[in-house]
This record gives sequence, structure tokens and C-alpha cells, in this order.
Amino acid sequence: MKIYEVGGAVRDSLLGVEIKERDWVVIGSNAKELINLGYKKIGKDFPVFLHPKTKEEYSLARKEKKIASGYHGFSFDTSSTISLEDDLLRRDLTINAIARDNNKIVDPFNGVSDLKKKLLRHVSPAFKEDPLRVIRVARFAAKFNKQGFKIAQETLELMTEMCMNGEIDTLRPERIWLETEKALATDRPDVFFTTLKECNALKIIFPEIDALFGVPQSKKSHPEIDTGIHIMMCLKIVAEMTNDKKIRFATLTHDLGKSLTDKNILPKHTGHEENSVHILNNFFKKFPVPNDYKDISLDVARFHGAVHKINELNAEEIMQLIEGIDGIRKPSKVSSLLIACEADHKGRKGMGKSYYKQKDFFENIIKIIKEVKIEKISSDKKGKDIGISIRKKRKGLIEEFLYKENKNNTG
Repeated sequence: MKIYEVGGAVRDSLLGVEIKERDWVVIGSNAKELINLGYKKIGKDFPVFLHPKTKEEYSLARKEKKIASGYHGFSFDTSSTISLEDDLLRRDLTINAIARDNNKIVDPFNGVSDLKKKLLRHVSPAFKEDPLRVIRVARFAAKFNKQGFKIAQETLELMTEMCMNGEIDTLRPERIWLETEKALATDRPDVFFTTLKECNALKIIFPEIDALFGVPQSKKSHPEIDTGIHIMMCLKIVAEMTNDKKIRFATLTHDLGKSLTDKNILPKHTGHEENSVHILNNFFKKFPVPNDYKDISLDVARFHGAVHKINELNAEEIMQLIEGIDGIRKPSKVSSLLIACEADHKGRKGMGKSYYKQKDFFENIIKIIKEVKIEKISSDKKGKDIGISIRKKRKGLIEEFLYKENKNNTG
């Protein structure tokens, strides 16, 4: 039996980046031997085991054979005669097909050379047998964009071919969402989506996002004009502002409704906020999006227009906005909404470093109405009168704030 370190840990150590987990491949053994040694089998589809002490994953070396369409359409050979090179041959990219035995590098497919060239290149033509690899490569393009990595032209062409032959249609929503969530955590999540667009996968996997490209916006407010380009700019900006994947997703999806705008009113997009909510709710029926993602994205889709013009709203409209997001009880929702709205503001041509005054305006209002002493009002009122009195007091404070702001601006 021989054990090698493989995959991402070897790649990342050679790149000099943080290693988050280690994987190992076992040559010349079998499941029975590993179990006798104390390893615990965890893989349902693949022969994967947990080390009895380190709890790291160890996989039996294997060959794969395509027997049906889709991600699960493979048979596996894990006999003890499978070599290390056989196992590495089945991997997606050459930079992920490098092994290490202590300090000795085993690199049969020139992965180290591709690391130096900053190239994402497939190992073999067998790449096209697994449709999930299209999404994985897009994610790696996003993950390693800041290091200068690019997808090899022949790999991009193969990804495009896979999208054209229908193989990618077989992907399960759970797998798509898992890879997408990982992509949202990268430094450049926008690259993930533009890569999917380039190989024609976006219109298959996320037609709601693909539909935004080519939709015009007012040149005055959106010099970039194209809605799809605007969304990618917003996503790039928000990734610089926060690591929160939920806010990044909300920023990505806040303008989905612009794809439904009546062509007769373009480039205006009256009512696109509610259209965005409608599309999002259908999106949630397809993909296993967590509830906290849903909450923030629906808030941003529904209310970003109101936030942008908050200094034009009256006290009652502002109260309705705050109540709509439950902003007093859940201040984190206000913070998330404002980050996404600021990214929306800055995600326009020439506006990347502009000041978003609505953020301060909104935060000042929230601070003021929090000064309302509920205990004092509760001691004077009873039942439903308490809520009415609290709201009236808060609305009055907003009116005072708006009056002072208007006076300062006109005086």
C-alpha cells in the first residue's frame, strides 16, 4: 500500500496560498484493508474513507468509465492494480492532477508547468464526460483570477461543446447551487458568471441572469447601458465590500426583473422591483437556496429603488420602507440592504469610487427612531395603542429629521 497527497492541497502549497484541507489517494489497497486499519467509509458513490486519527479523507485510487449521461453516469474500478497515474488521469485540471510523496512531486500531466503559466487546462478528453466540470472550471477561474489564471483556449472550447451537446442539462440543482455558493465566496464571483456566459452555460443553468445581457438601461443613469454588464460590475464591487455570500447573491439578483420590462417603455424599467421578486421566487423553486439568502435577496430586489431615492420620500414612505424590511428589530437587514444598494450605485461605468449619500441618510434615520423609549410609552398606553403610539412617535422624529435636512439643503 502506498499513500500520496493529491489535489487542491498540493496545488495550493505550490502556489503559496493557505491550505484549508488535505486529500489523499491510496494505491495498492482495498476497502477491506482500510477498514481493518481503522478507516471509516463515508463515500456513498466513491470509495472514500476517514483517517482514524486525522479525520482527513483518503480515497482508493480508481478509474472511471462513462456508462450513462449526467454527473452520476460512471462506473468505477478500484482494484489494487490501479496506478497513481491512472487515478490522476481522471481528474479535471492539470493543476489538480499533481501528487506528492513527502517532498517528492509526481506530475505526469505537467500541472506544475501550468501553475507557472497560470493556465487552467483539462487533463484529458475524458473531461467532457462530467458536466459538473464546466461549472468547476468557471469557479476556479473566479478563485484564481487575481493570481492571473486564465482558461486554456482548448479547454474553453471543450466546455462550449459540452454545453451545446446537452450534457450540462443533466446537472442536478443541488450540485449547481453548491458550486455557485463556493463561487460567491471567491474574490471575483463575477468571473464565474462571465465564464459561464462565454461557454454558453449561463443560458442553460441560469437563464434568469443570462436574460439581462442585452437589456438596455438609461444612458444617463447607466453609462454602461447593458443590464448584464451592470450586474457583473455590481458583483465585482460588492465582493470588494463584503465577504458575505448572501449579500453578494442579493446584489447579483436585484435587477432580474429588468428582463421582463415591456420593450415599449425601454430604457426605463418601471416596476422592475416587483418583477425581480417574482423571478426570484421562481428561482427558489428550482434551487435549494437557504432561507437567509432568500430573505436578503428579496429585500434588496423589492426595496433597492426606494433606498436610492430615500431623500425624496416622505416620513410615511420611509416608515413603510423600514417596516418592510423589519429594520428596527433586525438592524443587520438594514446593513445588508445598504451594502447591496451601495454596490448597485457604484456598479456603473465611472461610478466605482463615488459617494453613496443615501447610506448615511438612512443610517441617521434608523439611529434617530431607535431613541424612542418604548418602556415610557408602554407605561402610558395599553394594548394596541402602544404600537400606534410608538409608530407615531417614530414617524414624528423622521418628519423632524426631514425638515432639518431640507432646511440645511435650501438654506
